[in-house]
Amino acid sequence: MTDHHRIKGVLSPVVTPFAADLATDPERFVRQCRWLLSQNVGLAVFGTNSEANSLSVEEKIELLDRLVAAGLDPARMMPGTGCCALPDSVRLTAHAMKVGCGGVLMLPPFYYKGLSDDGLFRSFAEVIERVGESRLRVYVYHIPPVAQVPITLGVVERLLAKYPAQIAGMKDSGGDWNNTKAFIDAFGTSGFDVFAGSETFLLQNMRNGGAGCISATANVNPGPIAHLFDTWKHADADAQQARLDVIRGIFQKFPMIPALKAAIAHHGRDVSWATVRPPLVALTSAQSSALVGELDRQKFTMPGLAAR
Repeated sequence: MTDHHRIKGVLSPVVTPFAADLATDPERFVRQCRWLLSQNVGLAVFGTNSEANSLSVEEKIELLDRLVAAGLDPARMMPGTGCCALPDSVRLTAHAMKVGCGGVLMLPPFYYKGLSDDGLFRSFAEVIERVGESRLRVYVYHIPPVAQVPITLGVVERLLAKYPAQIAGMKDSGGDWNNTKAFIDAFGTSGFDVFAGSETFLLQNMRNGGAGCISATANVNPGPIAHLFDTWKHADADAQQARLDVIRGIFQKFPMIPALKAAIAHHGRDVSWATVRPPLVALTSAQSSALVGELDRQKFTMPGLAAR
């Protein structure tokens, strides 16, 4: 893959549908991913909002294979492959490369806290070395509110020095714009693509040389977020951003993953979409009604979803 084919724009950490017995539902997953692609959004499957750490390696491999078998373009996919166990990260990353994914989004090993830069560098380096694939493009995933293991400028500097072709960028879900900008300023000119972890920062990210965003609410509001990416230089960009922030703010009043699934269940007319795996719990009927009511007052829609 040449650099001009690298992933840019808006990606969705696709929510994972479950059957009543909590098994994954590949057919509904394929339909949802196809709808997201139709809205001009790429697929960061097995991200935080995918309940990825509630899925086994085998389940992730099967779901990825089903997407590719259904004819969805793997170049638009950036699956999450970072696990606590090194062999799991290697296996998932190698499989993503085997099926032609455009890149992988890699959490640090997140069980042990207070890690040194040396330990973090080695964890990413071991995966890159063991996968041994020149086409590999790794996007490191900085999400300290959840992982409690930050990825520092020093770690990225070392990784870029050792693996300049393989280290393609990062997703910054820290919620601190100053940190995102620090990575763009430090490494943006070296082809290191920085994705904001929320569309809240999309316009700022683009104006400062970022690559786009990978955002939870791209699951439910993909078209308008992608439109801002495409038109961020236009005069109405600030107004677009403000509208995105209103919708995001509604979802943030509720537990995010159950809220995303509740919105898909409502607008897709498929109540089974509300199912989450423990330890998460679905929204109560009162919460779901409150969410839908607030979205309706904003004339929020998910065009084409119910027709899938």
